[in-house]
Amino acid sequence: MTLSRRSALLMLAALPAACASPDPVLYVLAPVPGSVRTGAPRAIQLRTVGVPHYLERSQIVRSSEGYRMDVLSNDWWGEPVGAMIGRILAQDLAQRLTGSSVYADNGAISTPPDATVETDLQRFDLDRDGALRLAAQIAVDGRQAVADSFTVAVRPTDATTRSLVAAMSVATGQLADRMAAMLTETPPPRRSRSP
Repeated sequence: MTLSRRSALLMLAALPAACASPDPVLYVLAPVPGSVRTGAPRAIQLRTVGVPHYLERSQIVRSSEGYRMDVLSNDWWGEPVGAMIGRILAQDLAQRLTGSSVYADNGAISTPPDATVETDLQRFDLDRDGALRLAAQIAVDGRQAVADSFTVAVRPTDATTRSLVAAMSVATGQLADRMAAMLTETPPPRRSRSP
């Protein structure tokens, strides 16, 4: 076998390895501390977070602006998005609500709750100005049933995926701040009915 033919065969054998994409880089959200509040119900059940289908993928969605999705092909979530957001929200809420036990409804703990929190995430990606936008609806059933729409924008410090995930963690912490406020706000006094 000639040297050039042998070199050609070695190059063909190495071609599949050269075309293989590198292993994806995995990311997870992190808890972000917030202001501690008192007066929340003792046992709080965090229901499974509703996540839009466009976010339910391994790859991190960078943006959904301009009628197209910008997906980071080699930057992936380390766990399913809905489960991860629920896990971080439970940790964030537990830190903010001292004296309360916060647990997820899909976890191993099952106890009758004094309050439940439901969250429907509507957006969790970059807007056209480069700010991370989180939009959600929250429903709390505790001392009183209350619902709220919540929107926050957090600007990543740079264009890296790490900075995007850090901004997402901050926005999730701010969502937990709003939930904590809803769980500790004093309900308005009931009007007495005239006889």
